Amino acid sequence: MTRKPLIAGNWKMHKTVGEAVDLVQALLDGLGDVADREVLVCPPFTALASVRPLLADKPIALGAQNMFYELQGAYTGAISPIMLRDVGCSYVIIGHSERRQYFGDDDAMVNRKLKAALANDLRPIMCVGESKTQRDAGHAESIVTAQVRAGLADITAEQMQSTVIAYEPIWAIGTGDTATPDDAQAMHAAIRRTLVELYGAEVAESMRIQYGGSVKPDNADELMAQADIDGALVGGASLKADQFLRIIQFR
Repeated sequence: MTRKPLIAGNWKMHKTVGEAVDLVQALLDGLGDVADREVLVCPPFTALASVRPLLADKPIALGAQNMFYELQGAYTGAISPIMLRDVGCSYVIIGHSERRQYFGDDDAMVNRKLKAALANDLRPIMCVGESKTQRDAGHAESIVTAQVRAGLADITAEQMQSTVIAYEPIWAIGTGDTATPDDAQAMHAAIRRTLVELYGAEVAESMRIQYGGSVKPDNADELMAQADIDGALVGGASLKADQFLRIIQFR
């Protein structure tokens, strides 16, 4: 089964509104033909409204980096799924390791956010990944597959068609270290086997599983060539138009 790769830029806490507009314009100017892959940018909340009109009828989708699971209420500082839909988002990143590490997003929180996103026509990108300590102890696969199972609790096979999973080894995020293509492929295959157990082979084979963790122009081609890697969740390299365009245009 052919799965259309999803190349997503997670800008994290970078870019003012003006800088975000300039970056998106540079991406559009250099994008070229991307009919066989999907491209996504996830700017900070403050830039979403300004970026949206630039992307109208263009082959780049708009996503957010996080959201809360309630639709409205007394939740100071929170952003709801209906707010994201209103500002033009079609995707939202859920459970990024930095959210788990700094803001306390555990598996139960990830699951609640995932359900809220799906209920409000947002496509969630659910992140999973192990720390260096967990990998060195030989627990990487059990940690990651447990996160997959917990995050997808009570999610139906039909809802999985709108869900993306991103494997991001925590030790490789922003460090310059990258899982070898073979190591990344092995974990992606383990995630897909878990999806087979949960939803059956047909659903599992249709699911996109991205790799995230110091994806750069010089390693993108080899990573994207792996059988179970269906795109990339790109951090630092997505902040520079030339680098992100090279990753988007992987061969």
